[in-house]
Amino acid sequence: MTSPVIVPRPDERATRSVRASVWRLPSPSLRFVPVFRRNLLVWRKLAAASLIGNILDPLITLVAFGYGLGRMIGAVDGVPYIVYLFAGSILWSSAMAATFEGMYSAYSRMAVQRTWESLLNAPLELDDIVIAEWLWCAAKGVLSGVAIIGVGLALGLSREWTLLLLPVVIVLTGLTFSAMALIVNAIARGYDFFTYYFTLVVSPMVFLSGVYYPVDGLPDALAAVARLLPLSVAVELARPLVFGRWPEHAPVLAAILLTYGLGGLYVALVLTRRRFTR
Repeated sequence: MTSPVIVPRPDERATRSVRASVWRLPSPSLRFVPVFRRNLLVWRKLAAASLIGNILDPLITLVAFGYGLGRMIGAVDGVPYIVYLFAGSILWSSAMAATFEGMYSAYSRMAVQRTWESLLNAPLELDDIVIAEWLWCAAKGVLSGVAIIGVGLALGLSREWTLLLLPVVIVLTGLTFSAMALIVNAIARGYDFFTYYFTLVVSPMVFLSGVYYPVDGLPDALAAVARLLPLSVAVELARPLVFGRWPEHAPVLAAILLTYGLGGLYVALVLTRRRFTR
């Protein structure tokens, strides 16, 4: 006697299809370009205020800590403290700009203004929108980091030719932190949720990643953990370039940052798809 064939009900088939589509690999296309351009056109109206906000905080920290504490600390790793801090400030500025854009601004477009839902009425996929946001947030981070480089050049903190390679590190940093921010954005239920991320993740990372002092000064166990943090990897890759030296293990460090960025993007896509299918 043959066993009966169980045919899934239509709603079960739909549920399985949705679950499968949530976990599928990204399907990038050039359709993200108009979404990116839309964000750029909106930002141009507030460009001046945005630039001041993204640049002023790290600039104040660089000048206050660099010149203030620098007189007491002297040299770190054989260079003046303000030069040492300059390298960390570049990456910190880029990371913060990408993070703020990927959470507060992206959440406004997604949940408050419902811009994403409006865009989905066009011939766009949700992946196109998320990828556009990822690249746009990274671009904001790159703009902020490059601006800090300009300040450092104006102050004469570094004039090494290796500074020309710093934008590559800044791009990788922006992509990494924009992806991490979009992960948080996908699970947020309001602006207040972002406070947990800043308090529990961002703030400890800034203090543990070698922005203000060498990671080697931490206890061994904590230093081992700190070296795995994405900001720590970025600083380790960028600081020698400020000093005019080639970073040790540069390809490995760059690959780690790229893995953080692409892996974070995939997680952000999965969580965002799940949010929009509920």
